[in-house]
Amino acid sequence: MSNVSLIIEERAANIGNFLVGRLLPFIQKRSVGPFVFIDHMGPAKMNERQNMDVLPHPHIGLSTLTFLFEGAIMHRDSIGTELEIQPGAVNWMTAGKGVVHSERTPERLRHSEKMLHGLQIWVALPKHLEQSEPSFAHVAKEDIPEWEEQGLRIKLIAGEVMGRKSPVPVHSKLYFIELKNEAATSVKLGSHLFGESGLYILDGGVKDGGEEYGPKQLLIAKDAALCEFELMPHSTVYIFGGEPFPEARHIDWNFVSSDIDLIQKAKADWDAQLFPKVPGETEFVPYPKRKI
Repeated sequence: MSNVSLIIEERAANIGNFLVGRLLPFIQKRSVGPFVFIDHMGPAKMNERQNMDVLPHPHIGLSTLTFLFEGAIMHRDSIGTELEIQPGAVNWMTAGKGVVHSERTPERLRHSEKMLHGLQIWVALPKHLEQSEPSFAHVAKEDIPEWEEQGLRIKLIAGEVMGRKSPVPVHSKLYFIELKNEAATSVKLGSHLFGESGLYILDGGVKDGGEEYGPKQLLIAKDAALCEFELMPHSTVYIFGGEPFPEARHIDWNFVSSDIDLIQKAKADWDAQLFPKVPGETEFVPYPKRKI
């Protein structure tokens, strides 16, 4: 019997001048544990006239996790961070009560052909941290735990699971794991996982309960403790999840909170340009009329 309760297909979404494949939120599944938003960026080949320019925009009540497979993004924020993220590293920005950031093609790549491919993820904060001071952490590729086990190459990008802990400074019980293989492999992770769990197929495929699933599909588990499947040859998948919060999380544009009043205040503050500024950036993106 399959342990898959829901299959979510990527849906095209525009994040300015760049198209992505949106996975969460979904009408039938707004979150998986504390994970409330996932975009698959690319793979996009851009010429010397095309660049990624996500203009300065605000966040509250969440942490952003950027993880690239190819390319580079220059991150600038209102805390004063200016840092280029490379494939395999993690940018972890905690918005708390409010932060503003931009994401752009680095200047060194703006006049040449380039690729961009990766994941952009939002993780909701526990209620007691939703109004905390904003912060930023960068974890280099070589500091992410990586090991081989039972025919799998495993990388623990964030969280704590399988007796290991990522240095990414998360704020709740969660996990974000990369699995890669060469030959077909039986995977049994149920004894390690907890809370709610999802599996995103980047390459290759998964067999579960007599069914086959392929790239650009997000599989939501009925029970994380029953996570067993066959990974087809030359596959790359991401397993993520954790303990859900007792309170529902509301999402309006780039704002996440358990308290709708905090979102309304953030909208008013943004329109009044009361949020802190990103040093050196002057563009302003008005609050849109529609929600994501």
